[in-house]
Amino acid sequence: MASGTAEQITRASKSNLALAFVALPRTRRRDISVFYAFCRTVDDLADEPGLAEEERLSALERWRASLREEQPAEPPLAAQVRALIAKYALPLEHFSEIIAGCEMDVRGTFYETWAELRLYCHRVASVVGLVSIEIFGYTDAGCKTYATELGLALQLTNIMRDIHEDYARHGRIYLPRTEMDEFGYDVGQLALCTQSEAFRGLMEFQAARARVFFQAALAALPPTDRRAMVAAEIMRHSYESLLGRMERDGFRVFTRRYRLSRWEKLRCVVRGRFGK
Repeated sequence: MASGTAEQITRASKSNLALAFVALPRTRRRDISVFYAFCRTVDDLADEPGLAEEERLSALERWRASLREEQPAEPPLAAQVRALIAKYALPLEHFSEIIAGCEMDVRGTFYETWAELRLYCHRVASVVGLVSIEIFGYTDAGCKTYATELGLALQLTNIMRDIHEDYARHGRIYLPRTEMDEFGYDVGQLALCTQSEAFRGLMEFQAARARVFFQAALAALPPTDRRAMVAAEIMRHSYESLLGRMERDGFRVFTRRYRLSRWEKLRCVVRGRFGK
């Protein structure tokens, strides 16, 4: 489970989010690091090895209580998160929604339909975006649509990249069962890491859906807030590049872990900052 200061948790993650934060002014970078540390901490609670389901849910509920007021023996990060909520007048329900997404991970291992999966993606990604834009600062309400659509695109890209790991480590399947049935790909094939034409068709379908959300996000980004959303734009370029790499490589997610090289990440930072 993540521990330490917000900055330590963010640096230790080595994620694309941490990369995007370098483009922010110092104060906003510090504040978004607190929020990211909260997200990382509650997400890790859902995956903490050796804990029973009720222990995970209880720990998440304690975090929900800590958002409202100080609790006995709470983690040091909790006070920082409450201060962040107060500073930006952040909706408490957004934080509760993120925790609810983590609870979905604890309670469930599959999703029957896209509608069910979309709710999960909204909670763990779009709502994260809605909080982030408050910290980034924006002037046009269109940024809320931008954050919502971009969150769906990013989470779908993560799902495609992590299909093997999510099932092997946690028994979780983030592909709608109805869509797996439609393409003729089942859990048994997933367990055997079967890289078939059916699997490729299923993945191409998911990629096309993600592309729609990426395009919708870009279309919704207000020009007046382009500079304020620089960190989010770095994320958009990074994950679109990652998606493109998987597409070109035939979605060989069972045998390789897709990452961007250092130079590719640098290019995404440049494109995110200067709109290239």
